[in-house]
Amino acid sequence: MTRLLAALLATADPVPFAVVRREHEQRLDVLVGDVVDVDRLADIPLDGAEVLAFVPFRQVRERGFVAHDDGAPLRCLVVRDRESIDVDEAIGMLPEHPLAVDGLDVDVSDAEYAARVRRVIDEEIGRGEGANFVIRREFTGGIDAPAGRAVLGWLRSLLEHEIGAYWTFAVHTPGLSAVGATPERHVSSIDGLVSMNPISGTFRHLDGPPDDDELVTFLGDVKEREELVMVVDEELKMMSAVCPTGGRIRGPFLKRMSRLTHTEYLLEGRSDLDPREVLRRTMFAPTVTGSPMGNACTVIARHESTPRGYYAGVLARFTPTAGGYDLDAPILIRTAYVDGAGRVRVPVGATLVRHSDPAGEVAETHAKAAGVLTALGAIPRPTAPAASAAPGASGTPAGGTVQRGTVQRGTVQRERERIATLLDSRNDHLAAFWGTPQASHPSRGATALVIDAGDDFTTMLAHQLRHLGVEARVVPWNEAEPAASDDLVVFGPGPGDPRDESDARIARLRELMAARLASGAPLLAVCLSHQVLATLAGLPLAPLPAPRQGVQLTVELFGERAAIGFYNTFTASAANRSLTPRLGLEVAADAATGFVHALRGPSVASVQGHLESVLSPDGLRTLERMLDELLGAASPAAEPIHQPKKLVAQAG
Repeated sequence: MTRLLAALLATADPVPFAVVRREHEQRLDVLVGDVVDVDRLADIPLDGAEVLAFVPFRQVRERGFVAHDDGAPLRCLVVRDRESIDVDEAIGMLPEHPLAVDGLDVDVSDAEYAARVRRVIDEEIGRGEGANFVIRREFTGGIDAPAGRAVLGWLRSLLEHEIGAYWTFAVHTPGLSAVGATPERHVSSIDGLVSMNPISGTFRHLDGPPDDDELVTFLGDVKEREELVMVVDEELKMMSAVCPTGGRIRGPFLKRMSRLTHTEYLLEGRSDLDPREVLRRTMFAPTVTGSPMGNACTVIARHESTPRGYYAGVLARFTPTAGGYDLDAPILIRTAYVDGAGRVRVPVGATLVRHSDPAGEVAETHAKAAGVLTALGAIPRPTAPAASAAPGASGTPAGGTVQRGTVQRGTVQRERERIATLLDSRNDHLAAFWGTPQASHPSRGATALVIDAGDDFTTMLAHQLRHLGVEARVVPWNEAEPAASDDLVVFGPGPGDPRDESDARIARLRELMAARLASGAPLLAVCLSHQVLATLAGLPLAPLPAPRQGVQLTVELFGERAAIGFYNTFTASAANRSLTPRLGLEVAADAATGFVHALRGPSVASVQGHLESVLSPDGLRTLERMLDELLGAASPAAEPIHQPKKLVAQAG
């Protein structure tokens, strides 16, 4: 039956509705219902009915983060009727000639956006505020027609011409309508299986499918590879906060769309949390904010002069089940919004890293907007064949995701194998821990207090400590007490300048660390906290010649070489194997530069790199070694850690 869609098309002012096609499905859902606006995620009314919730970016304040407040409502469509229709049948019913948007403009010029890119690289990444940040701009226009009918016409265009979207959808409510083809799931929770889908790295092919040699070049690009790994790290932080057994990695895959190709991973773990709480703890995706998350929100507020509205938020679908609710929440990107006055907005952003090229990031925003702007009739459609015709365009039914191991014949098969080999090689130097089962080792009978200094890497650290048999809890830096009775205090990483004692966070870390040192009880310091320890030990700190944000280095740590991921802009300096002027700590430093990688002494250890990062294949072994030195060797009953030499991704 098509009664609901037919009714929506029969009137210029339809009731509130949503039309949703999910990836790989040959049918789409038509939902109609009543609109309820609520204040907090916990207020989303899960009382037995299906609910579709528009979650604006400002909702990130529920996590204590900064955001411009535009009053955008957390809007819920409480479903009272629904139907499922074959996609081809629905396309035949939707308006064949969608309304065109007039007066296409952009709120931030290309020149100004390029200048913002440069400022973020120099003033934020260059000063240790984080590894990457996403800054948005908006393409704007207008229509002189009812929004409800307009989004249905644009939906047809997206269904016909866009590929690889996780959700293709149109939603209409009073004063807020939207249509989009978003490539990225933020989070889902289905029967207790939580999944996140970090997508990053962008290859532009605006005139049609890419040449395979060009795709190979893209896959070998260091910037694009590091960009993806950094967001994987950020989402693993969230998975560690939501899933008691952490998150496991699958991938990488290619996500092909009509004018863009992305790289992606899939993260999975188990959780029994309420799906609204899963959503709250994961607001919002680093692929549309940056890392570390809290500081990324602050940087966004500094460099974006207007509120984000729903850009980078989610469209969360809560479906009732026998045991509660399932959640499926794609990120609100590649989406056009229409307000009650007919104003149309298409917000887009680019991920800025230390070696971003401003002109390239400008071009990326145009490419990301192109698919939606084409559907809106604001820019012409290319005449080249759809990207789905390209070799290796799809490794799963009805989608644009390419997975390794798909078999074809002849030249296509050889090209696919070449691309698959390049994808697979990305895992050669990643931490196997995050791609394998993570059962805990026998208890060491020890507790650890992990102090969060502004970076949720602490959730991954705590997870690895539990895996190694230590009972770990995480507290914010401003709630930690100097006289902690835990067997170990772990001072975590964070953003900022470790030399800035006017920063309350840095001052508090110094105070807490000095108290712990005076007690003689074991402590471990990581990254920013390692730098704070270095200052207490009398070592000089200075900015690096170039930030090391998301860089893997093989370094010598007191006689053992280890491949470790680094996210630092500042470093301490000293001669290798020297002793610090104060505290008498032994130094592990680069022999050529004197950059300090680690410190150790009785009941004291520190490391500049991130042992918990997916960029640290030797991180878990190094952490276990440090625990053995700080707490005593693990029980003989505990099994030693045997890690595969590489993370082996699984085809989905």
